[in-house]
Amino acid sequence: MNKNRILLSLIFLAASTAIGEVVRIDVERSHEIANGTSYGLAGSYEGIVGKIHYTVDPDNSINQIITDIGHAATNSAGLVEFSTDFYLIKPKNIELGNGAVFVEVPNRGGKGILTRFNRAAASLDPISHEHMGDGFLLQQGFTLLWIGWQHDTPLQQGRLRVYPPIATNHDETIEGVVRSDVIVSEKAFSHSLGNRGHIAYPVKDPADPRNVLTVRDGLMAERQIIPREQWQFARREDGRPVQDPTMVYLDAGFEPGRIYEVVYISQDPPLAGLGLAAIRDAISLVKYGSADELGIPSGAIDRAITYGSSQSGRLLRTYLHDGFNEDEQHRKVFDGVIPHIAGGARGSFNQRFAQASRAPGGAFEYPNRVFPFADEMQIDPATGMQDGLLTRVTSSSMPKIFYTNSSTEYWRSVGALTHTTVDGKQDLPLLDNVRTYNFAGTQHGPAAFPPRRTSSGQYAPNPNDYTWFLRALLVRMDQWIKDGRLPPQSRYATLKQETLVSFEAMSFPKIPGISPLTEVSIAYALNFGPDLASKGIITQEPPSLGLPYPFLVPQVDKNGNEVDGLRSTDVTVPLATYTGWLPTNPVSGTGLYVPFALTRAEREANNDPRLSIEERYKGRAQYLGLVAESALELIDGGYLLDQDLQKILEISGTHWDHLTNKLE
Repeated sequence: MNKNRILLSLIFLAASTAIGEVVRIDVERSHEIANGTSYGLAGSYEGIVGKIHYTVDPDNSINQIITDIGHAATNSAGLVEFSTDFYLIKPKNIELGNGAVFVEVPNRGGKGILTRFNRAAASLDPISHEHMGDGFLLQQGFTLLWIGWQHDTPLQQGRLRVYPPIATNHDETIEGVVRSDVIVSEKAFSHSLGNRGHIAYPVKDPADPRNVLTVRDGLMAERQIIPREQWQFARREDGRPVQDPTMVYLDAGFEPGRIYEVVYISQDPPLAGLGLAAIRDAISLVKYGSADELGIPSGAIDRAITYGSSQSGRLLRTYLHDGFNEDEQHRKVFDGVIPHIAGGARGSFNQRFAQASRAPGGAFEYPNRVFPFADEMQIDPATGMQDGLLTRVTSSSMPKIFYTNSSTEYWRSVGALTHTTVDGKQDLPLLDNVRTYNFAGTQHGPAAFPPRRTSSGQYAPNPNDYTWFLRALLVRMDQWIKDGRLPPQSRYATLKQETLVSFEAMSFPKIPGISPLTEVSIAYALNFGPDLASKGIITQEPPSLGLPYPFLVPQVDKNGNEVDGLRSTDVTVPLATYTGWLPTNPVSGTGLYVPFALTRAEREANNDPRLSIEERYKGRAQYLGLVAESALELIDGGYLLDQDLQKILEISGTHWDHLTNKLE
């Protein structure tokens, strides 16, 4: 941040006599974790669930980044009040922990790090041994914290949310334009205006002529307006429409394969950006103060790392871009930030009528794949805008950052533009505080093994598991923060090495039954009206499409596997081809798993250009020996942990047995 902004911040701080803070923590229940099991040096853990109550000072310059903060009601002290849900798992004696809080930004109100890092059973209320998995995070001594930040999560027990005030204009309601897409897999007559079960913004006036429903038959097809008398804001009940301001009803029914969009006027937008402030201020409390209600005394937590996956990874990119890593007292909040599988996207998180659940890419261009994509300041040739993801982060609040992505993010979330110039012509140097790791040959979230084929039976999803990398990288991040030990070098495809190429230049082999994509998810410069960047307000829906951004993907070898990036043993000692894309869907989070033929005869009979398993390896023992060599190289490089080697070898053995049917 430049000197002028620092001076401006000090002026605002001096002018403001009110101080925002966590004002109260309500503990609703506490419980023992895994029946009191002791985890390493940290001992036994406990879970604490409840609500955090906050105030923020709307006049503090730090809070000016919150959209509509000047339109929120204030209390007698001139502060804006709100609250959030929280879920905490901590050592009963927190002094026995490692001194770090590991904060997961909940994806749509859920909890995922125990599944991802501990290989545990998923749960919205993790308590049991099963929910702790192999106990990795607890063995490491981390305190785990989830803070609700999203205001519209589904009303399901255990899902976390924020409870913000609405924006008003001097006691008058504020209205605005909202867009909702409708796409169905089977014919339906009514559909929610919300996304994935989330609470929808209700239509203000169903008769307003600005409310429009359109349909189109492809990503780039022209929208056709459906006459107003053929649809209404209603739900289908007992075969007829019943008025409902959060649903849309089409007399003829919504047809599969067609893209419908409702643009309508709503009112009373919540201050969605307070969800980001909630994360900021809760972490500042436990890091710089104390939380007696939670058993966290002053000094027990001295560093904070945050992780978000997919939607919540995009939230962390927005959190950094908008400047939330500096609290009201101008202190650094997170020491380490890990935006995972977010690509170059952000999201509708700190905007008027924000729709946080909407995903990037494809037919529904919400404000996700929008400039800037990379850290450093650039000029966007498509719009003339000048910006960078980290240009609003002060030097004193700059965290250490790991960008971790699957291959899928290059195909649907402009992943390449996080490390190339926005014109796609040059590699960008990474900042000293940044590492980027592309998990080569992986899909958005690893499929279980053995993978089940799609409902059509045509394709099997990609089981190449990057969990092992995440575990090691978290440890490396903590060491970097605590001890200054440099983390492993970045691993990703580059233009210089010709391992990052245009879609047309990708040399994917002609594998029988696999047709490469015929259409890819191009990102375009989007115009949502003049107030989005400056005020967080969308005035034009749907957005107009400007110039396209470059579409660059990792190059592959003769097996169809990526030649660069952080390559797992599944890729370096392959039994199959692994992709981050699905031939039938350009924005799918699912990739392909295409095993090699077992024998040369089988390969030649199928005209498969990839060598068979018997042509590659002399047997199971040699195969596992090569896997061990590859894994040990990754361990030496800091990308895997010693403790995970045995399990990786066990899984590789199971993979061999599954494909060869124990043919030895």
